[in-house]
Amino acid sequence: MKFEKELVNTIIDGIQDNKGLKIVVADLTKIGNTICNYMIICEGNSNTHVNAIATNLREYVREHIGEKPMAMEGFENCEWIVADYADVMVHIMQREPRAFYDLEHLWEDAQLTEIEDLA
Repeated sequence: MKFEKELVNTIIDGIQDNKGLKIVVADLTKIGNTICNYMIICEGNSNTHVNAIATNLREYVREHIGEKPMAMEGFENCEWIVADYADVMVHIMQREPRAFYDLEHLWEDAQLTEIEDLA
């Protein structure tokens, strides 16, 4: 559990390192039968920005705590990239797909924490 929180915090730092926006952390630990314990959702302004956030995130987390994602998908069009860190799933989305799929409301039973954007 302690490591998961360190991973979540490192992922948040990695997203913010590349100016990722509107970060939301969904704590799913009190919900049964979920595919992960934490889900982190953020957005970028363009496919280039989403790609940059995802690419930087992979390197940032590896450099800071030595973890690599089990898989990353979505680099083909960079509208929605998912990074799978087993117990932590990261969704890096453009604004329109994020609004359409509205993942935060799919998991509204979870404890949602909004992270303030860096100035």
